[in-house]
Amino acid sequence: MYYQRPRFGFGLPLTPAVKNILFANGIVFLMQWLNPGINSFLSYNFGLQGYDVIHNFKIWQLVTYMFLHGGFWHIFMNMFIFWMFGTELEMEWGSREFVKFYFICGIGGGLLNILLTPTVPNYPPTVGASGAIYGILLAYALNWPNREVIIFPFPIPIKVKYLVGFMVMIQFFATWNPSGDGIAHAAHLGGVAAGFIYLKYWNKFDLHRLKDLFESKGPHKKNFSSGSTYDQEKVEFYRHKIDELLDKINRVGYLKLTDEEKELLEEGSKYLREHDKADYN
Repeated sequence: MYYQRPRFGFGLPLTPAVKNILFANGIVFLMQWLNPGINSFLSYNFGLQGYDVIHNFKIWQLVTYMFLHGGFWHIFMNMFIFWMFGTELEMEWGSREFVKFYFICGIGGGLLNILLTPTVPNYPPTVGASGAIYGILLAYALNWPNREVIIFPFPIPIKVKYLVGFMVMIQFFATWNPSGDGIAHAAHLGGVAAGFIYLKYWNKFDLHRLKDLFESKGPHKKNFSSGSTYDQEKVEFYRHKIDELLDKINRVGYLKLTDEEKELLEEGSKYLREHDKADYN
């Protein structure tokens, strides 16, 4: 079984959830841009203000602030990054999981922003999808850490894990050492934190247990004698996991497997073939 990754960058298809979120953000931005009165109304009623959320119970602002932006370059950069990194995640996870993750990160970013900014009346509202997008960047880096990207105008490829790690580090220090630049660094950091917590919870019963198993058995991996206790345990482990993965493929398709699941499927199949061949000989 072979799997060819979608091309990274230009040429990626526009997946349903990414398309709908881009469209919604574009429509709202046009309303803001075309009419200053509508812009003020939207910003102060649907932008994120900690005082309104806590004291006036305008909890919808934790969602609606993600669809408002402060200018052309603000929305352009957010939506461009969202398309570049979000499309393949949606193809990998499916639209429902992708949308859920997007809003979890955005709401998490909003909550941390409220905790770390003044909750006083008439404080300038926070707007933008950056918190959710930082969560998307984190998920992409965890799924494909060694993918390489080129940051214009520097013609030097850099692995996604280093790029995202550097960006998160900047947001961390900027959050605790605010410079008054008007950027909601706390929302960015909150999106990363919410995304990380969610992904840990999502995977902890499967992939993290798999990693723990290999780490604990690692020193014995070179001593697989046919019929040994550990060899039999590994055979049973692979057979059980491959059955689970094949059931998942039947339900949602091969493309919905994570990289770790695909690697496990390939590694387990190869090991069982070699094991069966050794037993036959």
